[in-house]
Amino acid sequence: MADYSERIFTLSLEAPWFEDFSVGDDLSAVPSVTVTDGYAAIHQMVFGDRSRLPLDLVLSRQVTGQERALVNPALVCNIAIGQSTIPTQRVLGNLFYRGLRFHRPVYIGDTLTTTTKVVALRQNAIKPGRPSSGMVGLEMHVVNQDGETVLLFWRCPMVPCREENADTGYNDDLSLMPENIDPEDLLSAVPDWNLDLLPAVTDEFSPGNVIKVEARDTVTSAPEIVRMTLNLAMTHTDAGRGVYKRRLVYGGHTISLAAAQLSRVLPSLATVLCWYKCNHVAPVFEQDVLSSVITVKGETSADKGKILDLGIDVYAERGSEAPEPGSDIKVLDWQLAVLVGGKGV
Repeated sequence: MADYSERIFTLSLEAPWFEDFSVGDDLSAVPSVTVTDGYAAIHQMVFGDRSRLPLDLVLSRQVTGQERALVNPALVCNIAIGQSTIPTQRVLGNLFYRGLRFHRPVYIGDTLTTTTKVVALRQNAIKPGRPSSGMVGLEMHVVNQDGETVLLFWRCPMVPCREENADTGYNDDLSLMPENIDPEDLLSAVPDWNLDLLPAVTDEFSPGNVIKVEARDTVTSAPEIVRMTLNLAMTHTDAGRGVYKRRLVYGGHTISLAAAQLSRVLPSLATVLCWYKCNHVAPVFEQDVLSSVITVKGETSADKGKILDLGIDVYAERGSEAPEPGSDIKVLDWQLAVLVGGKGV
């Protein structure tokens, strides 16, 4: 029998530290993902989103003119973010997203590929007793199987330094990640949709109104969504990697629950067109109970429908056994634009 005792070794995929990054790095060697009914079913099971078009194939065909069902935009974003996590395996937390715009819809059976590039680096101020870390500005470009742009966005994770007292000198301006989007560009994603088949938006969603969603959600199945979407950030699956010695809930999970809560009170919702900006202002943990407050910032008339500019603030309630316990802890500041129906059915 062969003796393998001297051939035992450990394989390690070295995740990058902040010092390892340079502006211009291309970190895109990830598997493409074909969005199947299975992906859609798991997403629906976890988040309970009531958006009509991803749920109703007949209605989706009538509104979009496509034979295949529309994929929930939150699922598209979660897959794209997961594909962009090669550079952020050691992430301490994702701080914000900017300028996320859908260029075209995604339908069941489409295959998504995400390229990720480093566009800015900024080290956090060095303070006694706090290990060095920095912010990494990333640009994500998502295409479908035909090479057509589906989604373009920027995000900013915070990544630790290898050396506790490292001083990289990186001080880039992170404002280069845009949050302003021309309203005319938003409708390019849905040029021929028949929005008359959706319920008309109600007066509650008039500009200036504030809607508090009564039904809250307890955060569950967070690691499962991380694994499904190929997200490599260790803090989401390994409590020992987290700052709080608890698994940190992936930010897209919080956003997806907020989107689901929006869908419950806005039955005329056709799709999400963009995120102007989205800031994670506090951590979220499993078993937190989340609630949303929606502010209607403005509206723009569209062919057979409307674009609504919304602000959604998400609050967490957590028990005394959790880190930073309390109620009404603001965890998310999300500014987005959605497309809603016109005449109604």
